[in-house]
This record gives sequence, structure tokens and C-alpha cells, in this order.
Amino acid sequence: MAAAPPPCSSCSCSCRIRGRKQAPARRALPTVASLVPCFLLLLLVVASCQPALVSAAHGGGGGGGRKHAAAAARAHAHAQQTLFRAAGDEREEAYRRVMARMARMDRDSNMTIQSPDGDVIRCVPSHLQPAFDHPVLRGQKPEDEPVERPMPPKRVGGAAEEEEDDDVFPQAWSDGGKRCPEGTVPIRRTTARDVLRASSARRFGMKARASHHARRDSTSSGHEHAVGYVTGDQFYGAKASLNVWSAKVASAAEFSLSQIWVISGSFGNDLNTVEAGWQVSPELYGDSSPRFFTYWTTDAYQETGCYNLHCSGFVQTNNRIAIGAAISPTSVYNGRQFDISLLIWKDPHRGNWWLQLGSTGQLVGYWPSFLFTHLGGHANMVQFGGEVVNSRPSGSHTPTQMGSGHFPREGSNRAAYFRNVQVVDGDNSLVPAAALRLVADHPACYDIQGGYNRAWGNYFYYGGPGRNVHCP
Repeated sequence: MAAAPPPCSSCSCSCRIRGRKQAPARRALPTVASLVPCFLLLLLVVASCQPALVSAAHGGGGGGGRKHAAAAARAHAHAQQTLFRAAGDEREEAYRRVMARMARMDRDSNMTIQSPDGDVIRCVPSHLQPAFDHPVLRGQKPEDEPVERPMPPKRVGGAAEEEEDDDVFPQAWSDGGKRCPEGTVPIRRTTARDVLRASSARRFGMKARASHHARRDSTSSGHEHAVGYVTGDQFYGAKASLNVWSAKVASAAEFSLSQIWVISGSFGNDLNTVEAGWQVSPELYGDSSPRFFTYWTTDAYQETGCYNLHCSGFVQTNNRIAIGAAISPTSVYNGRQFDISLLIWKDPHRGNWWLQLGSTGQLVGYWPSFLFTHLGGHANMVQFGGEVVNSRPSGSHTPTQMGSGHFPREGSNRAAYFRNVQVVDGDNSLVPAAALRLVADHPACYDIQGGYNRAWGNYFYYGGPGRNVHCP
């Protein structure tokens, strides 16, 4: 059993700080191939400079600023497309679809924010975000916020569970109080280099096909989990608080994430999930920062769904949170802990699955109910915990970290945790996740230990370093 956690008041309940498929073979290059690397380097420099020019143009305001911004965006797109062609990639059509969406976001945005970590954030009118490319949503606008939200359980004596006030969710791009105007949503710009890093341009922004991203008995796909889960009932949502870490990921072919899965259907071909949490994914984002993410699928990660806003699906309603942007600060080993509270629930009136970040009501957006088959009704499983990809570099287990990179036995301020683990029942009430089962695929690599107390309710510590003397 892990060490007992500190009381809830010692850390944030809601965003506060205390104290694949392989790419096709490349065509043979002509005799001028020796010149291509230099050409690519030049184009990369040009492409990387363009977002700053666009940002400066937007900052000037007025019609002239918009014309300069449009010209800069066209130059940016041209440089990126030339780069993609020069690289000899045969997936140009898929690439063009991705970049055409970004070009439209550039055109439609009314403000650009340059993040200190290198991200470019576009403020796009909410009805022009990618979700509204879907035929069912085309021409519509985001729905109003739900009238009713799940209520927390009552403490003994009838007092409601206390919640702390929320600060603005801290992301690098919004340092200093930056935000997009009302009526717009912040969208992280996708670059050509983002697409080039992907193992498949056609599946850019999607999880690898036929991988078991939610845990079941089989773990042969190279994905390893340490999770708590409940099953066998009708669930209408889930909530938990989890601390955020800068997990070290060994290669671009791997990732490390911590999330909530809301699941229905079978694990074969018709699995439905909605997911949210934080992840470190060098392939998807180009760095090793932990980033806030969402995901969904209706066919077990085969052809439907995507991360964040990379396809028509999730509808964002918040102008202060950028999905896919870095979370800063993060937890410090044996020091300050930073955690976030996530709530996913099904609106009993309209049937959409909403995502709330923080304890007191920052709604991020929703997954429309029409996207799903099984989740059109309810979930039959909820999972909480961590997942990594183990690509077995050099024939050994990966050293990619899960959570803090330390085992749960180290306990408070050292190991990653989930606390106040709850589910939403048929009465739209938040209740403790009864009969929470804990399982680790490979405990010598990543383990999990949990318990219950009055401050943290149902909780567990999880994670580990990956490769070690007991996990070769």
C-alpha cells in the first residue's frame, strides 16, 4: 500500500500551485540528391520564420495588417508544401488536406498569439473551427452550455464537498493573461514539420491503428498501462484530479500519457471512447512538454476520431484554453505539486459528452452525441491512469517514464497520482468509483497502488521509470 496522501488542502484541487503504421518506401532520388539536405534546411528556416511575420502582421491591426498577414500565411504554406515535396514523401494528398485546414484557420482567424514555447495560436471564430466541417454540423454554431452539471457527493452531515476557486488554466501561450476574444476559440497551428514527423500523413493526429489504447487483457501491441477501472454498470461520466509531470520519453516513436477513458462497446472493431488528460508526445507536438489533450474514436481507433481538433469531432467552446498547448508549471519531485481536475459527463438533456477542466466550471467543449454508436447511450467502463508506448529500442524495454518516472511506493510528492476518483451515475450525480480495480501490465516497469481516505476519497499512485534492473 502506498503512503497515505496529504490532505486535500496541501495541493490544488483545480489548477493551483502549492507553496503505427509505417510510411511508404521513398522513391529513388535523382543525382541532385546531394543538394536536397541543404535545400531542406533553408526551407525549414524560412517556414519557421513565417509564423512570427504573421503574428506581427496581425498585431498591426486594420486592413493593411490583414493583407500582410494573408500574404505571410500564403508564403508560409508555399514554403511548407515545397519542403514536403522536396522530402520525397508520397503522401502529398493527405498532407495537403491537413495544411488546407490550417490555411483556412489562418484566413479566418482574427488574432494570432505567439507563445514563448514556439507555438502559434490562432483565434478562430467558434463556428469556423474544424468540428463544423462535419456535414451534420455545417452552418451551425456551438450549443449552449448544459443547464445541469453533475453534483458532488454530500459529506456526512449533509455538507457539500468543498471546492477551491479556479485560476485560469496555466498554459505557456496564455502567460500574462492572454486570451482569445469572446466568440473565438484558440487553435494551435499545425506546421509541415508536424506532419512530416508523423508515421502516416493520412493518419496524422490519430492514434496508431489496431493498438490497444484502452487496457484489456491483451497487451501485445506494445502499449503498457497502469490503471484503475470500473466496469459492468451504466456510467454517464467520470471525474478525478491528477498531477502533471514532465515525463521523459525515449524516442519520437513513443509517448507517455495520463488520462481518463470513458468507454463503451467491444474492444474488437466498434469500441467507442472519449478521452482527456495530459501527454508527452514528441512525434505529435515536436517537443517533450506535457500538453493538455482530448481524443475520441467510434471504431477502436481504426478510421474515426483524432487528437484535439485535428478532425471534425470535438466542439470547443472555451476561449482561454488551447487544446494541445503545453501545461506550465508542472510537478517537481519532492517539491511543489501541480494537478488538474477533469470531468467528462453526458448531458442528460441533449446527450452530448462535455469536458470540464477544473473544479468550478471551466467548460472546454463537447463531443456531439451523433458521433457515437454505443456512447450514444452510456458507458460500460471507465478507466483512469497512465499509458506508454514500449517500442523496445535495441531489444530492451524502453526507459520512457510513466507519470513522474518513480514507482508508487515512493508516495506523496514523488509519485504520480489520481485522487477523488468518481463516476457519474444515472441521476447525474457524482459518486465514488466503487469497486475500483487496479492493474499494471508490467509492475516491474510501471506499477500502481491505491487506497481511500477522507481527504482524497478513492485514490492511487502509479507509474515508474520503465527499463531498470527488474525490467530489462
